[in-house]
Amino acid sequence: MQNSFEVEHRLGSRILRWILAVALISGIVVSTVQVVLDARRVSAVLDNDARQTIAMIKDAATQAVFSIDSDLAQQVVDGLFAKQSVHMARIVHPDGTPLGERSRPLLEAAFRPLTDPIFEDERQFREPLSREANPDMVYGYLDVHYDTAPAANTWLDRAAVTFASGIATALILGMVLFYVFHLLLTRPLLRIVASVKQVDPAHPDDRLVTTPSGHQSDELGLWVNATNNLLVAIGDSQKRHQEAEDRVSRLSRYDQLTGLPSRDTFMELLVRDIEEANKRGVQLSLIVCGIDDFKSINEQCGFRSGDLILQTIADRLTSKLDNARFTIARLGSDQFVIVEKGLRDGFQAADTADRILACISEPMLVEDQSIAMTATMGVALYPSDTGQADRLLQCAEQTMTLAKQNGQNHFQFYVASIDQEIRDRKQLEKDLAKALANHQFHLVYQPQINLESKRVIGAEALLRWEHPIRGLVPPDLFIPVAEANGSIVEIGQWVLDQACWQAARWASDGAPLRIAVNLSAVQLRQNTIVEDVLDTLRRHNIPAGRLELEVTETSFMTNLSDAVAKLHRLHQAGISIAVDDFGTGYSSLTYLKQMPVQHLKIDKQFIRDLLVNEEDTRIANTIIDLGKSLNLSVVAEGVETAEQEYYLSQRGCKLAQGYYFSKPLSPRDFETFVKGFHQQIVENNA
Repeated sequence: MQNSFEVEHRLGSRILRWILAVALISGIVVSTVQVVLDARRVSAVLDNDARQTIAMIKDAATQAVFSIDSDLAQQVVDGLFAKQSVHMARIVHPDGTPLGERSRPLLEAAFRPLTDPIFEDERQFREPLSREANPDMVYGYLDVHYDTAPAANTWLDRAAVTFASGIATALILGMVLFYVFHLLLTRPLLRIVASVKQVDPAHPDDRLVTTPSGHQSDELGLWVNATNNLLVAIGDSQKRHQEAEDRVSRLSRYDQLTGLPSRDTFMELLVRDIEEANKRGVQLSLIVCGIDDFKSINEQCGFRSGDLILQTIADRLTSKLDNARFTIARLGSDQFVIVEKGLRDGFQAADTADRILACISEPMLVEDQSIAMTATMGVALYPSDTGQADRLLQCAEQTMTLAKQNGQNHFQFYVASIDQEIRDRKQLEKDLAKALANHQFHLVYQPQINLESKRVIGAEALLRWEHPIRGLVPPDLFIPVAEANGSIVEIGQWVLDQACWQAARWASDGAPLRIAVNLSAVQLRQNTIVEDVLDTLRRHNIPAGRLELEVTETSFMTNLSDAVAKLHRLHQAGISIAVDDFGTGYSSLTYLKQMPVQHLKIDKQFIRDLLVNEEDTRIANTIIDLGKSLNLSVVAEGVETAEQEYYLSQRGCKLAQGYYFSKPLSPRDFETFVKGFHQQIVENNA
């Protein structure tokens, strides 16, 4: 509890009271001494004056009494009354008979009760009268009574002045002393107090006490230095205490061996991560990683080697996985746990699991031994598997235990269907990575028909994957995978190269057809895509006008300005640009106005139910009318019936492709189809 700084608590006020009291008492004492001394002096002066006066008139008084001359005696007596202080005077014979006498009353004054006890009300003097010739013979006496009031009045005035000046001098000196004391002590102390009040008790050594100016080498300076030394010592003690508490807390919250959060700390972090994921509406994955056959490592190489292996794995995980996206902890023994935040889907979790497996499986040098470790992991997803933190960890731990029963160096998802889906996806990625090198890809070509001239004017190159085990893999299955892992860039370049080679061959055989190639969004984002396309055309000696690149509406949405700029460069080189699957994406006129588009391709889902589904028919009509208004050619995909072909032709759709004309064909079959189709047109016209 802090005392308030009231006036009575201030040192300055106490010092002022003491100084004033001492000064006042000292002034009174000194003045009293001066007044007493002055009173003694006045009394002595009064006596001396009387003796001098008596000495002056003694001869005349002696003559008067010797000659018994009353007149002379009276004259002597009257002469004494010239002095104001003479109260009574007389000359008497030895027998007491007065020869000359006179008196006047004592001076009445208010101060007499004060001065009479000091000086008496009157002073009486008697002088024997004798002649020098016979000094032993006394002829009479001279009696003189002095009134002390005049001298007392003068003394009293001086005493008042002495008291007033003495007390005033003492008070002034006291105030001067107080001011000096304030300058030298009180004010510096107040500044020290103000500086002390600014010291932070939690961090006393952050802001030390400031030494008042001019007091660096005196007692106050020494006191401030001693106080600062004490504050620094207290701060150091607090820091050591806090460090000790932190170490204790860290020992309880973090694993001593690896420095990773312990199980209890991890659960707190997991609850926080789940709350954050719930707020953002995203997923997260929890991976429990168990080192395979770790017990045998301890038995063969010793516990020290086992500890070094665990430390190495922990260091690898923290260095490979970004702290912002991953929470890593050690559950105990040979088990680690990893939480990945901001997850897109389970496939991303599988990629992370693969990275962790690869990270752990790298050989490590432990006490001059090269040791290769593997791990088995269980993966649980939030919120699809469970929404509770403890249950999520339990799911992953159970899955890891189950996975260890089925082998080592792999991961397994908690839900079997998801696990199988992701395993199929991972296997597909592995197979896809080898497909191009193993020549498993080939192109087929679907004719594009001009509905006005009824002639084949071009072909769309379509990619096919002939898997050695699974057979023909649908493009809808492997193309998204290739786009996700980036392999579509290499595959797309191969497709472009093959299509241009085929177009050059057909042109040399007298069939200069336009070739349409799909351009993936991933390819369009490549900085060198324009140069790659133009180099391919030059390499196969194909005119730019004979190539058409098909892009989807979503392919240029991520970076519209960059995509539009690249498409403009391709168009300026003479290449045609078509928007594929129009109507299924954003379908914004703003994008169409910015893009150098020549063709709109109506998605086959709108053609499939043409003339059957009223809504699809309206959409197809709208796209055809839009193409006309923008002076764009409209290509209908998926035409399967004569009624659809006829309706589209009547509505003004210029181009079409679909099973009604032909399915996608190999190059040889395509050549045969073109010849037969044109021959049939000639025969029909004939």
